[in-house]
Amino acid sequence: MTTTAQTTAQTTTQEAAAPAMRGSEIRRHELAAFLRSRRERITPEQVGLPRGVRRRTPGLRREEVAQLSAVGVTWYTWLEQARNIQVSVQVLDALARTLMLDGTERAHLFQLAGATDPTPATRCPSITPALRALLEQVEPFPACVQNSKYDILAYNRTYALLLCDLDEVPAEDRNCLILSYTHEQWRSSIVHLEETHRLMAARFRASMAGHLAEPGWKMLLKRLRTQSPEFRDIWDRHEVVGASTRRKEFRNRYVGRVTVDHTDLWLTPDPGPRMVTYTPADEESRERLEKLHDIALRGAGNCATSHE
Repeated sequence: MTTTAQTTAQTTTQEAAAPAMRGSEIRRHELAAFLRSRRERITPEQVGLPRGVRRRTPGLRREEVAQLSAVGVTWYTWLEQARNIQVSVQVLDALARTLMLDGTERAHLFQLAGATDPTPATRCPSITPALRALLEQVEPFPACVQNSKYDILAYNRTYALLLCDLDEVPAEDRNCLILSYTHEQWRSSIVHLEETHRLMAARFRASMAGHLAEPGWKMLLKRLRTQSPEFRDIWDRHEVVGASTRRKEFRNRYVGRVTVDHTDLWLTPDPGPRMVTYTPADEESRERLEKLHDIALRGAGNCATSHE
């Protein structure tokens, strides 16, 4: 028989859980309404679909969104009905792309779903106008802002041409680990590639210890292990290393070989976003970085594409 104390305890527990349940339910309904509103503003022509003869509602149909996002129609319908279902970050990413969400809308989508956006941040609170001005002021020296998982959040014009034409790289691929393991031009620009790979993987493992449950980190690791056997081999060694200042050598396609000293300038008390600077280690490298900066100002497409 249930005692009065047990009944009271159960009631107290249920009452304590009620606000959280109500908050979750509210988010689901907000998510459903947001998805409907975004779906209704997209025309079939915008996503390459024929308009058809008769459409009872504006915008895309639910089944069209589901098809374009590679998810089940029933599942997507439940999502718009505010059903209590689990939604993965991969599906949220697909929906954001299908519905052509901008950066603010995408962040809102993930927040309503209670998920962390796995893609590199194109907007970061640390990237202030003053910091962008500072990136320009250190030119002709290359500089960028990275977070602890090597996403490139901002960069100056010299850095944009240092290892490849970074402006041509999709925002979701602007990650130094992804580029150094999978982008041929970026890889060929690193003189000591094997050592660089080992140190980057070891530093990434050390940083990841504090982010093991975060979707963005897990998706980056999965992508690296899937796309690069070389990374898998190095990762499985379980090496770790901390941040350090060191000398690097790059083989630039426009100005030739440059030797620089790498310095991290941390932007917060925690090891999160940092400004990475490359200062020339010798006079010849200084002159070549100045030349590279001039090329960047003129537009690299109008200049020679190789340097012997």
